[in-house]
Amino acid sequence: MTLNEFLAEWHDDSPWLTVHTSGSTGVPKLMRVEKARMRQSALMTLSFLGLKKGDSALLCMPLDYIAGKMMVVRSVVGGLRLIDIPPTGHPMAVPAVRDAALDFVAMVPLQVYNSLRVPEEQAALRHVSHLIIGGGAVDEALENELRDFPHAVWSTYGMTETLSHIAMRRLNGSSASEWYEPLPDVKVRQDEDGCLVIQAPRVCGQELSTNDIVQIHPDGRHFKVIGRKDNVICCGGVKIQAEEVERMLIPFIDAPFYITKMKDKKFGEIPVLVTESKVKKIVEDIMKNVLPKYWVPQKLITVSKLPVTETGKPKRSVVPLNDG
Repeated sequence: MTLNEFLAEWHDDSPWLTVHTSGSTGVPKLMRVEKARMRQSALMTLSFLGLKKGDSALLCMPLDYIAGKMMVVRSVVGGLRLIDIPPTGHPMAVPAVRDAALDFVAMVPLQVYNSLRVPEEQAALRHVSHLIIGGGAVDEALENELRDFPHAVWSTYGMTETLSHIAMRRLNGSSASEWYEPLPDVKVRQDEDGCLVIQAPRVCGQELSTNDIVQIHPDGRHFKVIGRKDNVICCGGVKIQAEEVERMLIPFIDAPFYITKMKDKKFGEIPVLVTESKVKKIVEDIMKNVLPKYWVPQKLITVSKLPVTETGKPKRSVVPLNDG
């Protein structure tokens, strides 16, 4: 979809729009959303970040998904000057972007990672007043690279059903935090499984239950994401969170990887390490020293390319569970 096509759809008489879900937890699907609620979501973000009419914004993500659509809606609602470029892994390499003084940019982690690898692109990224990163987790290594940025850098939390993000956490500066702060009028709680439940009446007509296991701050407002309920591995009665294993291994594995699971006759389920690099012997030695006994992956699989969704999220369920 082009920007002009989306704007025509946005300004037509229908109160609804159709968006694609990312497919990170299942088959991608089409979803109808209300334009009025998209406007409210835009107002919440504009208010939270203090953006004002005339500020510049960059659209560098596909308009088929909610993240791209909401960048346009925020620009329309807030009177922002929108720079539109085709989706690319190196948005800051585009001359019109690199030479602009941008107030507001939204990227996925891969776009940020790529930009940091090229000095000219990194310099341009450091001039962005508000950089928000969504569509996937910001790992510790990437967070460390962003920590000394002079302007605000945020990790966002949200999904298609919440019309993009409903919470942000600061990654740099004196306000850096491991806790997400909900946007105005958003409240959160845990269900009996420890998963996040969202109350955001301006963007959702009812409470939204998620599969994200969280820790709620003592203040009852902020929260920290531990991992997805789908990614809990029940190994011999021990519950292992795949994302926690990944966080412990990131400093030691210099290759793309993630943790998934497979059925096992003895233990019920076992953790599995999937990586793009043949690092089996080194990884086995490291894991035995840094992970609790039951957390150590009992199977290592090498693939040519880790399966991910179109928005860059792991597709753990489609990994070929064999010694490829």
